[in-house]
Amino acid sequence: MRADQVRKIFDGYAVLRGISLDVARGELISIIGPSGCGKSTFLRCLNFLEIPDSGTVDIAGVTITRTGGRWTRQEEDAAHRLRAHVGMVFQSFNLFPHRTVLDNVMLAPVRVKRMPADEARAEALALLDKVGLSAMATRYPDTLSGGQQQRAAIARALAMRPDVMLYDEPTSALDPELAEEVLSVMRTLDNEGMTQLVVTHDMRFARAASDRVVFMDGGEIVEADDPDRLFVAPEDPRTRRFLRSVL
Repeated sequence: MRADQVRKIFDGYAVLRGISLDVARGELISIIGPSGCGKSTFLRCLNFLEIPDSGTVDIAGVTITRTGGRWTRQEEDAAHRLRAHVGMVFQSFNLFPHRTVLDNVMLAPVRVKRMPADEARAEALALLDKVGLSAMATRYPDTLSGGQQQRAAIARALAMRPDVMLYDEPTSALDPELAEEVLSVMRTLDNEGMTQLVVTHDMRFARAASDRVVFMDGGEIVEADDPDRLFVAPEDPRTRRFLRSVL
């Protein structure tokens, strides 16, 4: 996937100032930086939950280029095709409380992809097994821990067979033990070759699990590097200041 010169302005303020990033198939990239630096906005622009003001996004061969102006029906159709290749996991779990965990995972394949219910059920059960929730399939979200709910949300995103997974602070609402359950699933997906971008404040995970770490500040990518190099010997003083403040 590729982002090229992605810009976003809110109320006259440039939240994203021309972000460019190439992500190889199978890479796990952690995006770190201070609050308000544009990390989550960039992630949401990649699947057009936020509409960039300009720039290009290419995921799984679907390319959308914005040059300003109103968002058109043709662009929305292209965004719909692009989103079919992207799974998104949020800080809040966003599970349907009135449906079982199994129903939550089955819903999109049946409704959106018109997958036969029996096939969707079999795939959903396999995904729940992958994330360690086989025994929870018939339970409702409010009976699960936060870590279990987030793992169910990952299974739900995977049910659409995405090429890329995007995570927006997936563990920030969890205590360390429950966060580790979620991070373990992400490591497993990385070992299986899933392309993943993670906005995170978990520096331990970013260093241990990422292929590359991207540091953002002021709506820009300041530097991106192998995690050991970036955490041990960052080149930019802004990166050094940030890491001193969080490590």
